[in-house]
Amino acid sequence: MTGPEPWWTDAVVYQVYPRSFADGNGDGVGDLAGIRQHLDHIADLGVDVVWLSPVYRSPQADNGYDISDYEDIDPLFGTIDEFDALLVEVHRRGMKLVMDLVVNHSSDQHPWFQAAKLSRACPKHDWYIWRDPVDGHEPNEWRSAFGGPAWTWDPGTGQYYLHMFTPQQPDLNWDNPDMRAAVHAMMNGWLDRGVDGFRMDVINHIAKDPAALSDGSAAYVMQPRVHDHLQEMHERVFAGRDAMLTVGEMPGVTVQDAALFTDPDRHELDMVFQFEHVGLDHGPTTKFDNRPFDLPTLKASLARWQTALAETGWNSLYLANHDQPRPVSRFGAAAVAAAAGAAPPGSGADPFAFRYESATLLATVLHLHRGTPYVYQGDEIGMVNAGFRTIDEYRDIESLNWYRGAVGRGMPMAEALDALAFRSRDNARTPIPWDDSEPAGGFSSTTPWIGMGQGWPAVTVAADRAAGDRSVFAHTRRLIDLRHTSRTVRIGAFELLEADHPSLWAFTRSLPDESEPSLAVVANLSSSALELPEDVGSRLGDLVLGNLGVPETGALRPWEARVHEFG
Repeated sequence: MTGPEPWWTDAVVYQVYPRSFADGNGDGVGDLAGIRQHLDHIADLGVDVVWLSPVYRSPQADNGYDISDYEDIDPLFGTIDEFDALLVEVHRRGMKLVMDLVVNHSSDQHPWFQAAKLSRACPKHDWYIWRDPVDGHEPNEWRSAFGGPAWTWDPGTGQYYLHMFTPQQPDLNWDNPDMRAAVHAMMNGWLDRGVDGFRMDVINHIAKDPAALSDGSAAYVMQPRVHDHLQEMHERVFAGRDAMLTVGEMPGVTVQDAALFTDPDRHELDMVFQFEHVGLDHGPTTKFDNRPFDLPTLKASLARWQTALAETGWNSLYLANHDQPRPVSRFGAAAVAAAAGAAPPGSGADPFAFRYESATLLATVLHLHRGTPYVYQGDEIGMVNAGFRTIDEYRDIESLNWYRGAVGRGMPMAEALDALAFRSRDNARTPIPWDDSEPAGGFSSTTPWIGMGQGWPAVTVAADRAAGDRSVFAHTRRLIDLRHTSRTVRIGAFELLEADHPSLWAFTRSLPDESEPSLAVVANLSSSALELPEDVGSRLGDLVLGNLGVPETGALRPWEARVHEFG
């Protein structure tokens, strides 16, 4: 990195999924009032930015990622006045607030789409993507990310409209300058209100090639015009607002693409979310076809991104969010099960066996990479997958659609439920258990919108924060403090060690000017003790931080992670 270091190089982001964070009004659904009541928990962790998943008006076909009014708050979560009050409280605690923004598509209940359906002659008709039928059916065989065709027939206009997700989420036409101007005006409105930036959902999908509509994803993922759209957005929205943060969620992005998107000289985005490392355990046809955990493959993937963006660009560091399984279950318990030869992948894995150890190990490895770390709500206390065993417990539309299709094609129900238990997005969406009280662990005074999950009542915020030297929260806070105080952690060069080792994750961070000591991270992703290779162990100096306290011997204990000075 050349030039001054941007403020976000030493920042850590905390993602709040409002529906599941805290319920302030007693209706079983998390809301803005609940977030305000628990802001001190987030601030105590030491994070710099709060990322808020969508709270705009929405019919909730996809839990708020289908927006029907970009400029107001859904009554499910509160009011615009409550949002303003939350923003004040976030800023008062020295944190920034970043909003989730979905502008690849809107809700089909948005006034724009309602007008677009009135007539082909309506100017807003061209704000969406329409095609005439071909031989009486859909214009091509594109499939929605949630299953089924990506086209829905509209009898009023006699055309199909495109939706890359649910039929209730029609895709916006970014070739229309009036639509783009309306989006820019809306974004400026939020920034003028005091919001500190945006995380933009599937933003690399916004450019679509009308001449290639028969060519599948190549026509809507990473089309060259996406750079034009983002540069225009920067010029009309972001320019001159240097203290803000812009993050683009980009399924399918390559390291070469990411270097372009995040090159500061190109004026597009500060960082992107890439999906390579969280797709490594997906099967060839669907993410619900689970592959065994393989540490060398995961290490190699993240190291490749570290190297590729070392000189130009910036990494977002995450293992979890509202769409991913809990890391303790996915990378912790699954690694134990894979080592034991369990089949199918993830089966027989006990998420509680090394819950503290694996939660803190994974956090250590994540935070010591080069980039901006993201903490997803609940991971700071080591929450585990939901553990649901009946389809009636699930709420996620993607999971329900996949289950119906899989069982309809002959998959045994028990096998389909096993796949959901490991992979469903609902694993990340069970309520935060603040304590062990009934009926919902302090999350709500009534039955919550989704089950509490298998961790509760043993795993709670109160219990973890009182756990002393076995507190995931306390260890995460130490990691965040280290990033704030160490330039080596913030911008030091990354080098992977022992790339092919099946259970050792080891790497170094160093500054070219040697103004601070180099650091080495060594982590044992196994339930057996591990002797460090001589070329690593012999160069470990003073212990900087560890998840199991002072080392007992030179060997790493099961699921032990340490940060040492290195030389």
